[in-house]
Amino acid sequence: MKRIERISVALTIVLASGLLVFASTYNSKDKIDKEKVYASSYFPLTANFAGEATPLKISDVKERLDRELIVNINLHASTILAIKRANRAFPVIEPILKKNGIPDDFKYLAVIESGLVNAVSGAGARGVWQFMPETAKERGMEVNDIIDERYDLEKSTEGACSYLLRAKEKFGTWTLAAASDNGGMGGVNKQMDIQKESNYYDLLLTEETSRYVFRILALKEIMKNPEKYGFSLADEELYTLLPTRKIEVDTTILDLADFAKAQGINYKILKIHNPWLRDRKLDNPTNKKYTIEIPLKGY
Repeated sequence: MKRIERISVALTIVLASGLLVFASTYNSKDKIDKEKVYASSYFPLTANFAGEATPLKISDVKERLDRELIVNINLHASTILAIKRANRAFPVIEPILKKNGIPDDFKYLAVIESGLVNAVSGAGARGVWQFMPETAKERGMEVNDIIDERYDLEKSTEGACSYLLRAKEKFGTWTLAAASDNGGMGGVNKQMDIQKESNYYDLLLTEETSRYVFRILALKEIMKNPEKYGFSLADEELYTLLPTRKIEVDTTILDLADFAKAQGINYKILKIHNPWLRDRKLDNPTNKKYTIEIPLKGY
């Protein structure tokens, strides 16, 4: 009887081991199959920028887009942050682009320029749209030690629209207009003349300008289809655009900390919501009208 029991136990162990091996093998196979599906399906069948087709049938064009997709898929932290910040920044950018007749895809240009924060480059470009000081002034922004409207998302987006409309008029396509934002109108035009080409995808440009539109295309693809590329974020994880009340001032404010306290907030919160204020005071000898935003909640 004991011999039969020992045989029964042994058979049970063997059977259980077999099931575990099978389950492990099945799960591994399932994982491999899923990875194969992901690896073979991440690349889009078609692509376009601002409605202008990207010729993926051209070998180097396909490779250049593939590179930027792979890079940004694997830049997990920066891509996640871009998706989170877009929930706050795009509602400001989108209506301004639409009002000016600029294709919606240009919001992704802001993403690759700054990650949707008020970045500062080594060359001196600042803000979400990365304007140099003189270019910003040409586009109607005030730039000095007290006020720097490159840090004002609404005004800098208006400035970007002004530039892009001019570039589109010059080059005839939105794709070249976008490229010129990086390479400069003069630089892109010079290469078009030298190479006798009028299409961005047929031009040999500097490394940065050559990658520029493809980076926009990659971020557009990923941010429009985040789950496809492994970025699954719940709504509550996204950064929100806080409601504000707007105050118009046309006089000098001697102490912004005192001004903030009088509005029921503090100096830090005032600067977060009005980053264009670059000093501890607001000198205004000409009685120019400025609009200051005060958050209604979130603090």
